[in-house]
Amino acid sequence: MRFNLPTKLILSLLCTVHAASVFAAEVKVAVAANFAKPLEDITVQFEKDTGHKVLATPGATGKFYAQIVNGAPFEVLISADDETPRKLAKEAKAIAETQFTYAVGTLALWSPDANLVDQGGGVLKTDKFKFLAIANAKVAPYGQAAVQTMLKLGMLTKLEPRVVQGENIAQTYQFVTSGNAQLGFVALSQIIENGKVKSGSAWSVPQEFHDQIKQDVILLNTGKDAVAAKALLDYLKSDKAKKIIASYGYK
Repeated sequence: MRFNLPTKLILSLLCTVHAASVFAAEVKVAVAANFAKPLEDITVQFEKDTGHKVLATPGATGKFYAQIVNGAPFEVLISADDETPRKLAKEAKAIAETQFTYAVGTLALWSPDANLVDQGGGVLKTDKFKFLAIANAKVAPYGQAAVQTMLKLGMLTKLEPRVVQGENIAQTYQFVTSGNAQLGFVALSQIIENGKVKSGSAWSVPQEFHDQIKQDVILLNTGKDAVAAKALLDYLKSDKAKKIIASYGYK
C-alpha cells in the first residue's frame, strides 16, 4: 500500500511526538543544600543531553531522611553524607547497589569581610567577630564537621556562646551574607566560582580537622523503575558532571 506525502508526514510527526513522550521524563530529586548550585549547572547539561527534566528540592539531609521514611515521593537522594543513603537502604527505602560517592565536600570558614579570615582560623581566637554561623550538627554533615573543627582547635567551649545555628548549610550561608553573623563555617562550594573565592576571605579547613565529608547519591525505591532517575545517577559519573563538581571545590 502506498502513502501519499501528507500522510507520511503526519505519521512521522506522530512518531516523533510519541518518542518524545516515551523517552523524556521527570526525576524528583532531594539534594543536599551544599550541592544545590552544582546540581543546577549539571541539570542544564543533563536536560540538554538526555531530554529528561530534573525537579530538585534542596534542603538538609537529616530532614530528607525523615521525609523519605514518611513517604515523600523523591526518586533520588543526593546526600550530604554517606550514612543516610546507607541507612535508607538498610531500611528498604532505597536500592543499596545504586549508592556511590559523587563528591567529597570541603568545609570553609568564610566572611564577606576580605580582611577578617586568616589561613589557619586564627580569627576564631579573637574578638573581631560577634557571631559565628554553623549548620545544625544534628542533621547537617557540614555542621558536624564544623563542631569537630572547633574541637580540634580547642575552641568549642569558648565559641559556643557566639554560635548561631542554621537549619542547613544554605541558611547558614544566608546568616553570614545578611550580616547576622560576621563569619561562618560553610561549604566551599557556596563561596567559589571557577576555583576562586568569589568575595570576602576564607580558610579551607584541612580534611584532617574533621571526618571526611563523603557525599553519596542513591536511587530510592520510588525511582526503581524511573528511566530519568537512573539516567541522572549515570550522568553524575560522567566527565561533564565531574568537571562541574570539581569546579565547585569538591574532591
